[in-house]
Amino acid sequence: MEKSSGEACRHTNNGRSHMHLNAFINKPRKPSDAELSIALGPTKALWDKIIDVAREMGAVDQEWKSFSEKYGWSLRLKQKKRNILYLSPATGSFLASLILGDRAMAASRQSGLTKKMMKVLAESKRYPEGTAIRIDVRKKADLGTITKLIAIKLEN
Repeated sequence: MEKSSGEACRHTNNGRSHMHLNAFINKPRKPSDAELSIALGPTKALWDKIIDVAREMGAVDQEWKSFSEKYGWSLRLKQKKRNILYLSPATGSFLASLILGDRAMAASRQSGLTKKMMKVLAESKRYPEGTAIRIDVRKKADLGTITKLIAIKLEN
């Protein structure tokens, strides 16, 4: 996933652009569940729900990764060896990211997502492995969109 500076990732969510600062920058080890709960605050329940939904859909493997201490830690949800969803904790929110291939992008455009999410899809950066979709999760309403995108990725 692309980083625009050492600690932050610039992304768009619902038409807004701002910096996402990982809560576990300069931490030599993955966060404990207690540390994650403190950092996420009320959004920890949303984090847990997304993991449960992804697991029910088949993304059962979890792997904490840190490419460098300056970027912090993220949780990768996988189906066997296939990366399905990345969750990056911030303070009071988290970033949910997916890489969608061409078929999944086409299916997403036909899936009835909101106009704001369609704009996010249209503005997302395309890489050789697919289009990077990033959603800043702060409220329960974000779960429906992420669930739909996980299903589309798994089907395509």
